[in-house]
Amino acid sequence: MTAAPTSLETDLMAMKEAARSAIAAAATLDELEQLRIGYLGKKGQLSKVLGGMGKLSAEERPRIGALANEVKELIQTQLDQGKSALETARIKAQLATETLDVTMPGIFQPQGRIHPINSIIDRIVDIFVGLGYTVADGPEIETDYYNFEALNFLPDHPARDMQDTLYLPNGHLMRTHTSNTQIRYMQANEPPLRAVAIGRCYRRDTVDATHAAVFHQIEFFAVDTDITFTDLRGTIKVFLEALYGEIPVRFRPSFFPFTEPSAEVDVEWQGKWLEVLGCGMIDPNVLKSVGYDPEIYSGFAAGLGVERLAMVQHQIDDIRRLYTSDLRFLRQF
Repeated sequence: MTAAPTSLETDLMAMKEAARSAIAAAATLDELEQLRIGYLGKKGQLSKVLGGMGKLSAEERPRIGALANEVKELIQTQLDQGKSALETARIKAQLATETLDVTMPGIFQPQGRIHPINSIIDRIVDIFVGLGYTVADGPEIETDYYNFEALNFLPDHPARDMQDTLYLPNGHLMRTHTSNTQIRYMQANEPPLRAVAIGRCYRRDTVDATHAAVFHQIEFFAVDTDITFTDLRGTIKVFLEALYGEIPVRFRPSFFPFTEPSAEVDVEWQGKWLEVLGCGMIDPNVLKSVGYDPEIYSGFAAGLGVERLAMVQHQIDDIRRLYTSDLRFLRQF
């Protein structure tokens, strides 16, 4: 005769059916984990049922123990299968939302080009960094002191006239050259120093084929003991050769308030001489304005118009072409 089922056996069978239904209805991995803890954990339902085995007879214990193991393995198998199904469904859902149709035509983005002004700036900076120069920066809105006074401009110098300089209502002005950066950099650093400054400058200039009211300028300068005009001339020669290769260059005596002696540097372009650079030895008064002793230190400075160098490099006949944003022109570079 088959032994009548005990209360523990009935509980185990009921637990097996309840677990099967609950696991099948679980919609998330968190729900499955809570079911695992509720049925198979240390304080779960299976442990509570097995806690009553001590009241069974010796004949009943093996049968109930085997049933308990069967129920435990069944619940664990169903949990594993449910977990695998939910993970697979999650991956499929993720793939469905993130899938790209590689057969669809892409959105065309025209290839950008470096503007000829930026191109020449990058080349010049690379040359001077290779010569050991540091890149310096200064403000475009400047005070009279840094733009003129510290650079040895006399109070009645024509460059301070409204016909040349753009003054602002608060007494400041739009810098007319990048030489303001030279003063600021020398104030912040002790010799020896070598720096190159790049930026926009502003002058009320008549716009024509070689002049613009807003233009870019690069200035390089060096201060040390025993610097001479020969060092300046050699630096300019190395710079222009690195930029253009062999090209006719000439120095003409000139005047700048902040250098003495001073010179203009021309290059031969389209059969004519084109002024591209002004230079000279830093005036002792400028060295004094930043706290340097001119009896100990000397230096040179040179400023050049970026647009004019770009015109020489690309054989551009009119500076205004650089600012019109005409794609027919810019696509050539």
